[in-house]
Amino acid sequence: MNWEKTALQAARIAADTGRFLRQELGQVQQAQIEEKSLNSLVSYVDKEAEARLVGQLAKLAPGCTFFTEEDSVENEDSDLQWIIDPLDGTTNFLYELPVFSVSLALKAGGELVLGVVHEVNREESFYAWAGGGAYCNGKQIHCSQRPGLAQSLIATGFPYYDYAHTEAYLEVLRHFMEHTRGIRRLGSAAVDLAYTACGRFDGFFEYSLQPYDVAGGVVLVQEAGGVVTDFSGGSGYLFGREMVASNTAIAADFLSVIQRAFRAGGTAGLRK
Repeated sequence: MNWEKTALQAARIAADTGRFLRQELGQVQQAQIEEKSLNSLVSYVDKEAEARLVGQLAKLAPGCTFFTEEDSVENEDSDLQWIIDPLDGTTNFLYELPVFSVSLALKAGGELVLGVVHEVNREESFYAWAGGGAYCNGKQIHCSQRPGLAQSLIATGFPYYDYAHTEAYLEVLRHFMEHTRGIRRLGSAAVDLAYTACGRFDGFFEYSLQPYDVAGGVVLVQEAGGVVTDFSGGSGYLFGREMVASNTAIAADFLSVIQRAFRAGGTAGLRK
């Protein structure tokens, strides 16, 4: 397959789905909202958006399988697999807050080969493919070149159902509050990664993530010249439920802060 051509086609499909999301904004009634698990919400909008994506992406890659959030199709692994989040930032969407996105990626032979994140409200289409660089609305993007944590703006996602590492997480927040330009929590990991890829954020970290939350954004950051690891500094970020992404200049120090806190179990490890 031609990854560039496929990425551009997938970006158009994501943008089309984004227009559907925008059309439904403010239309969902309380009775139409389900709670899948603690603080994990879904509505007919998520399900319809996913069905649209599956139907169109299947045509781009005949014989492909899917890994999706809303289980509109059976999740199966294969040599060619789409990883889809039809609405990353569902809570923002339902509360009519302006940060939510469509996120998708294609995995071929076990490797991510293209990623797309479409931020709906600003109509920004981020896309990348293996070896081809990363782009936003046709313009090539790059991670920032800010040289240290003191000059950096950091993104994260607050724990909202898995509180096993709350103390360690709060230790990290404390450190970054005191040693960076600030911390932001937008409510869409896919957008956080897209913004890291284009230099708006210098780094992003979060735990309890799902592959469909981050797969598209991973490709963006890597193709934009950034670094993506798990909390151990390894490559288990897609299915390991934890991620650190940043520009290359702060990568080592950024990861070190997170490792020190989580290894110490949040017992003031960063202040020793």
